[in-house]
Amino acid sequence: MNDKFFTDFAFTPEQVQKNLQNAKRDLGIAREDTIFDVKFTYAYTALIKAGLALLSYYKLKVRSIPGHHIKLIEKLAEILGDQAIDDLGNAMRSRRNADLYAGGTDITAKDCGEYLAFVESVVLKVSEKIGKPV
Repeated sequence: MNDKFFTDFAFTPEQVQKNLQNAKRDLGIAREDTIFDVKFTYAYTALIKAGLALLSYYKLKVRSIPGHHIKLIEKLAEILGDQAIDDLGNAMRSRRNADLYAGGTDITAKDCGEYLAFVESVVLKVSEKIGKPV
């Protein structure tokens, strides 16, 4: 596939695993930190990195252009066959953007718990698809 958002790229198995490890590292930080904004930020980056790992497994590289997170989340949901990933992933993306570009947003303990559980499930699905469970 060679389009505006993705290009073909022959990742090595080691690179795929490194991408997955990066997602797991960020997920670990999200699990351990006690500051809600930090937990949320690392949960979101774990989601994006899990998407990068899955796409690298399928020999796709994401181009860093405006809108690429939307397309990455969309492709992640498509490959895993789970529309909820697109819905919740984009809800997280919107909150992250509001936090960055619109003066911040309040992340509650409940929000963190729900988002973290969602990202944990996505990372597990990606790990299983790639062949290395969490």
